[in-house]
Amino acid sequence: MVAERANVCCEYCRSQEQYSPDSFSVEHIKPIAKGGTHHLDNLAFSCQGCNNRKYIHIEAIDPATQETAPLYHPRQQNWFEHFAWNEDCSLIIGLTPTGRATVEKLQLNRTGLVNLRCILFEINEHPPNF
Repeated sequence: MVAERANVCCEYCRSQEQYSPDSFSVEHIKPIAKGGTHHLDNLAFSCQGCNNRKYIHIEAIDPATQETAPLYHPRQQNWFEHFAWNEDCSLIIGLTPTGRATVEKLQLNRTGLVNLRCILFEINEHPPNF
């Protein structure tokens, strides 16, 4: 149910499970260690790269302001309000403090992801439709 709700894509970097070399899993948006629950509203579909980097973090530093900002919450926030694609859809650009902090903390523009996005873009398989 969580994967289907996410169109079988990572809810952070938007990697499509069918093309990704990473494993995917259901992760707790607000970690159990920080008071999160197992409720569907606290679960997100995430690639291992994003999940490992997010770990138990719920906030990070916005590189533009050097101030703490909450990480993106897929159940409470709209991805397109916090992020955008560059012209060739290879890079995720943070539009807000939350977007920039999430791009930085989860490294949403990892080299392998960027390379895969470029290849998929050329065959009209990226970005995924939402």
